[in-house]
Amino acid sequence: MMRLSQLVEKLGGELHGADAEVTRVSSLDGATPDALTFLTNPRFKNLLVDCKAACVLLKAADAQDVTVPHIVTDNPYLYYARAAALLHPAPAVRAGIHPAAYVDATAVVAADAEVGPGATVCAGAVIGAGAVIMPQAYVGERAQVGAGARMYPQSCLMAECIIGERVILHPGAVIGADGFGNAWADDHWEKIPQLGRAIIGDDVEIGANTTIDRGALEDTIVANGARIDNLIMIGHNCQIGEHAAMASCVGIAGSTRIGARCQIGGAAMIGGHLDIADGTIILAATAVTKSIREPGVYGGPIPAAPQDQWAKNAVHLRRLEVTNNKVKQLEKQVAALLARDTQEE
Repeated sequence: MMRLSQLVEKLGGELHGADAEVTRVSSLDGATPDALTFLTNPRFKNLLVDCKAACVLLKAADAQDVTVPHIVTDNPYLYYARAAALLHPAPAVRAGIHPAAYVDATAVVAADAEVGPGATVCAGAVIGAGAVIMPQAYVGERAQVGAGARMYPQSCLMAECIIGERVILHPGAVIGADGFGNAWADDHWEKIPQLGRAIIGDDVEIGANTTIDRGALEDTIVANGARIDNLIMIGHNCQIGEHAAMASCVGIAGSTRIGARCQIGGAAMIGGHLDIADGTIILAATAVTKSIREPGVYGGPIPAAPQDQWAKNAVHLRRLEVTNNKVKQLEKQVAALLARDTQEE
């Protein structure tokens, strides 16, 4: 619970109206008198008429004639995110190792870290200050967990792999499983040992059931601040740049480099040994088979092209049957004209 004046003191903005207490964040149409909500799209301003929230976050341009208490800020959505973190903090760390956890005698666990029941911390592993290893999470041999990181149930950090400070691994995430390395031996496959690591930088969040493979020889690297959604596959030796973000079901084949601040839509498929320029946006369900050297917006389920080019092509594809029928008619007319000319000769 916080007073609005306390929020303004911590996060800035201008408070207009009563200095009420808020206990939670909420949507506009579901807000109650103890809730903080936000308006980012002027199209929904009509919802403020019946809004029961204690306070609304909005831009100065949207504040005219607003009668409910509000805080004016340049970025209401970012303000909401920060306020939500204050009003709904992560559970406090319960320092210590649960009796039902397995921690090898050679592992190093910070005194203020938490290791929950059924968790496994293998030989030589290092658990940093304030880290939380939740029930049934697994930390492999000589793996390292950074300060303040959280590993949710059934997440796995495999041998010798590293996650940085304040990393979040959601349930079922696997960091450092073997990459897909096989050599064909005339009539069968032979496994290629995967000898690299997976290294995850600071402040990275990795969604449920996402897999990031260890490198074949060099390391797979995810740089600081990246955001990786659920059910994503990142192949061995990939490099993911700082603050890149990708939505659910993206697949990235091995040895591809995704630049800093790239945004990749859900179910996009990116081939191996490619380079994607910093700041590139790849739309959902896009197939990328060649490197993208120039940042821009790229889309389309066939191999990616600049978005304006793809959009024009998509219009033609929708009219393909009509165009095809017209072409057939023209072909008949041309054939008739040629036949007539031949007869006249």
